Amino acid sequence: MKYFLLSLLVVMSLTLFSCDNGIDSPRGFSLPTGNIEAGKIAFLKYQCLACHTLDGVKDDSITKQQTLSISLGGKKTKIVTYAELVTSIINPSHKFSNLHSPQFRTPQGESKMKVFNDVMTVTELIDLVSFLQPNYSLKPYQQTRYQYYPH
Repeated sequence: MKYFLLSLLVVMSLTLFSCDNGIDSPRGFSLPTGNIEAGKIAFLKYQCLACHTLDGVKDDSITKQQTLSISLGGKKTKIVTYAELVTSIINPSHKFSNLHSPQFRTPQGESKMKVFNDVMTVTELIDLVSFLQPNYSLKPYQQTRYQYYPH
């Protein structure tokens, strides 16, 4: 029994560690540090405020989409990573859920967000993510207080 458990542990460990070695693995992927001010310029240049809101950023020259208003930044219950923000910009439908309001989806269930991959430079993407990420903060976990019932 002892050898069976040891063998099982070894097989499970090898399986877990080999998961990030495939050709689609993000291992080794890294982008340089971006420029926050240049990111704000890209945010305004690509008129992100047409569909998004971000506390402290306004531009009255941008025409708002009346049916879309998606808030960026704020307190979240889990950390919003650099990689998640990059993915949200270059592949907006990647983690797009059918739980989102129909106004945010195409009839095919994809995100209505314009794909900027052919117009935005990599430098602008890096700067934009560097600008957005500090706007997110971690919301502390609220522990549920249960009343003690003696036996």
